[in-house]
Amino acid sequence: MSLVDTANDTTRSALADREADLLARIPDGLFIGGRWEAGTRDPIQVQDPATGRVIKRIANATPEDGVRALDAAVEAADSWAATPARVRGEILRRAFDLLQERREDFALLMTLEMGKPLAEANGEVTYGGEFLRWFSEEAVRISGRYGQNPEGTGTMVVSQRPVGPCFLITPWNFPLAMATRKIAPALAAGCTVVVKPAELTPLTTLYFAQLLADAGLPAGVVNVIPTSTARQVSEPIIADPRLRKLSFTGSTPVGRNLLAQAGQNVLRTSMELGGNAPFVVFDDADLDKAVEGAMLAKFRNIGQACTAANRFLVHESVADEFAARIVEKVRALRIGRGTEEGVTIGPLIDHRAVASMEDLVADAVDKGARVLTGGFAPAGDGSFYEPTVLVDVQPGSEILREEIFGPVLAISTFSTEEEAVARANETEYGLVGYVFTQDLARGQRMIDRIDTGMMGLNTGIVSNAAAPFGGVKQSGLGREGGLEGIHEYLSTKYTLIPA
Repeated sequence: MSLVDTANDTTRSALADREADLLARIPDGLFIGGRWEAGTRDPIQVQDPATGRVIKRIANATPEDGVRALDAAVEAADSWAATPARVRGEILRRAFDLLQERREDFALLMTLEMGKPLAEANGEVTYGGEFLRWFSEEAVRISGRYGQNPEGTGTMVVSQRPVGPCFLITPWNFPLAMATRKIAPALAAGCTVVVKPAELTPLTTLYFAQLLADAGLPAGVVNVIPTSTARQVSEPIIADPRLRKLSFTGSTPVGRNLLAQAGQNVLRTSMELGGNAPFVVFDDADLDKAVEGAMLAKFRNIGQACTAANRFLVHESVADEFAARIVEKVRALRIGRGTEEGVTIGPLIDHRAVASMEDLVADAVDKGARVLTGGFAPAGDGSFYEPTVLVDVQPGSEILREEIFGPVLAISTFSTEEEAVARANETEYGLVGYVFTQDLARGQRMIDRIDTGMMGLNTGIVSNAAAPFGGVKQSGLGREGGLEGIHEYLSTKYTLIPA
């Protein structure tokens, strides 16, 4: 055995020991009323998607557990709402500081349960942490109005109050950031919460709940209930008249069902749903920037992001060069377990996701598309799919209608600006769009004409804690992050004081 092999074996052994130590420290219970509780039914088995190996067994909440979690949130609601904003903000700031101290743990944990490469997981720790820092500062800036009414008959006082107990449902693809993006503004506004993390990636949320307790958060303010029966657990919580807010990130079909349930009690709702992002490259685009932006917009998080570019609409005059440059970049990506050095593409979340990639690519090829690279699932353990580039994707292909949620880049061409706009808007979704052009006037026209809640102009990444995140049409309701984010958890109260 060579010295290099010996060193590699030593490194792998040290990593395995670190993984085992971390997983042993992750709570495995339900977090209700500030206490960790064992479940009463068969546990959830959390798997590493890179290997298929079960890495942790955790408590599996029942509908009764969900109601008890809401009980705890309701019991803590009045005292938390009365807690001074400065105190709420300082707890969030301590949570931010603790997250920086534990960032390596959180990054490794996300890689283990979700599959993203460690470098990207570290990026998520930074991004997720910014919501804690941002809303720690916004907590003390909740404002109102005071002034005489136009008739001069009295004084108007407009104030903002916490909306009340909230139910937060988070997805599996960004286990930390999607939790902090909902929890932080709720706590800053003075709301208590019940959090239901995704069954596939609950460990990060459980570890974060422990971090919040360590930061001094009072018992009952945040409650976490992982479950394998999401609908059965969620329905009684949403139907309970004590609940006042529902926030969900996930698929549009599930979002529609939740909105229907929320309507029965007229709940405040925030819905961050599906996307079908157009990525438009005009003939005058800086192709270096466009290619760089495409790699970020498509392959970040293994393509498993609602903001991922879905439809690449490239002007016919530059399509061949754009595709050739993309293929060169894609072939340089390294697929593997996210803990391995140099890996840039980890596994998809499960084998169902791999099957979806196979079906979408097969349909596109059947309708006339060509595969320039990739287009298959490699043999071996784990739920991997090769990074793929398709060209000549034809209208009517499923890959142009469905959210891909994987490492497949599908290119079709256009000839005029009007065609590009029409094709970009030819979807029921409207979360984000990307446009590359060096013509500032054209860029402004695209901002005005493409129907999305967010836009990246000459950039392939738009998310920022200080910016309002959300879409239009069937991509959802409400905004997360930015100045707007805290208002999703506040209700406006008007009082008239006669003169």
